[in-house]
This record gives sequence, C-alpha cells and structure tokens, in this order.
Amino acid sequence: MHQPPPGPIARLRSLRYVELHTPAFTEAADFYEEVWGLRTVESDTGARWLRGTGDEHHVLHLTERERVGLGRIAFAVATPAEVDEAGRRLEARSIVPVFGPGPLEQAGGGYGLRFTDPEGRLIEISAQVEAVVPRGRDGAVPVGVTHAVLNTTDIDAAVAFYCDVLGLRVSDWSEHQMAFLRCNADHHCIAFNQAEWTSLNHVAYEMTSVDHFMRGLGRLRHHGITPQWGPGRHGPGNNTFSYFTDPSGLVCEYTSEVAQIVEDAWIARVWRRVPDLSDLWGTAGPPSKEIRCHMAGSPDPGPLAPVDAQEATA
Repeated sequence: MHQPPPGPIARLRSLRYVELHTPAFTEAADFYEEVWGLRTVESDTGARWLRGTGDEHHVLHLTERERVGLGRIAFAVATPAEVDEAGRRLEARSIVPVFGPGPLEQAGGGYGLRFTDPEGRLIEISAQVEAVVPRGRDGAVPVGVTHAVLNTTDIDAAVAFYCDVLGLRVSDWSEHQMAFLRCNADHHCIAFNQAEWTSLNHVAYEMTSVDHFMRGLGRLRHHGITPQWGPGRHGPGNNTFSYFTDPSGLVCEYTSEVAQIVEDAWIARVWRRVPDLSDLWGTAGPPSKEIRCHMAGSPDPGPLAPVDAQEATA
C-alpha cells in the first residue's frame, strides 16, 4: 500500500538562536556585548553565548573559526517528545540527523537534534533549554533574534524544503528574488534571497518598540557607528530596519514592529522590487554597494563540509 509522504517534522515555535563562526572572535564578542547590547551568559575558550532581554538562554553563539560563516540555526519546539517525533519523521524522509535526538551538551543544555539542509546549513531543534533570570526591557537593546536571511542558489528548492520538512509557511514574496517564511505569528523568521552562492545574508535582532529601535541607533552612534543602510521601514513584513556590519563583516540588523499574521486570514502576495516598497518611509535611500557586498558574503559550504570543500570556497 502506498504510504503518503510524511508531514513536517515538528511544529516550530520560534527561532531560538544563531551560531556565527568568526576569525575575529575577541573583537566580535566585544562588539555584540559592549556595543550591540547583548549580555554574556557563558563563555569558554573560543566560544561565547550571549542573550538578549527575552526568555531565551542565549540568542547568539559566537565560535572562533578560521573563516566567517553560519554555524547553525536553532529553532524551539515545545517538548522532548516532539524532538523524538522529529527524529522519526526525518528518518521517514531518509534524512539522517548528525546528532540526536538526545541531551544537548552545550551552554543552556536542552534536548534536541541536528541535521543539515540540502545546501549544508546545520539546523537544530530543541526543547527544555535552561531558563534565565528575567532581564528588564527598558534599555534600548535587543530582545532576541527575530529572523535570519539566507542566500541560496535555488530559492524554490530552499522554500520547498523549509516548508515541507520544517513546516514553515510562506508569508510573502519579493518578486522571485526573496521569500519570507514564518513559523509563528511574526511575518518571517527565515527569508531566502536568490544569489550566486550559499551564504548568510544577515541576522536581525528585535527591538521592543520603534522608540527602543531609534534609541538603539543613538547608542551605536555614541560608539561612532552609523547605519550602512537605514533607518527605514520595509514593505514585506512592515518592519523597521537599520543594517550594520560586525567586526567579522557579517551583517546585523536592528528591527521592530514586524507584521503579525492571522493564520487563517493571511494571503501571501508578491511585492514588486522598487525603492518605494524597499523603504516605505523613504528615509534610507538605496542600499550601498558596500552593504550589498557584505550581504552577499562569501560562499559557505556549511560547518560540516569537508575541509577541502571549505578551502575551495575560501
């Protein structure tokens, strides 16, 4: 008897954290804590885990490596039983986890599994991560990671995998250049950008309000850092934006007020790629050649790629 294809492996609740690889480890760690506004919760030789003002144990994991790249993307699920079920569903799809399901021996602990997507990105899903003491949200610092934009060589295949396997839903398209995917009421937690190679485009950090967003820009200015694109407000997602680069050359974004989706009432649309829709406020102007170059990044075969593959794309 023909078996129907398995459904999504889990119901993802949120984007939990990202891991970034950097050769400029000390400088990047200092930037994200002293300038960007995150706070170290644990550190080790060549590793730093930083939190925002939200409930996550950490939202950024910095790891010292010889080359810049995306270490992993981590999503939250509700229970360890869901992690176990995700493992079974991956097996039914002939996708072999590279770890787990099992206890995560890392900062924050938890129970989870990891596997790679078709372009070599490492994906983690987890539950029962350690709680952290509440941190006040009055400061103009990030709550946590709200989305990551990923450059892909095949946007249709990438969207299909993240929808079919991870259960994300398409919120909008920006022509056939970008696709915005959600896992909860936020307009997007992952977006894909059609590109010449696979790499990280940028990571966005949520600010509590537009006021926190603007005060955050003011704090960065006091450190001598001005936006490389922004401030403005995007059309798709309706979120405010201001883009910067960290000491590794990776792009980081302050954002706020992302559109909230009513699941049964939302109809995805295709936005035209025109300046008036890239920035509804009309304050940012076009992105510079420099920030576009940083968003393109360099070819990234993924953290588990053989050394010779990494050297070939260096």
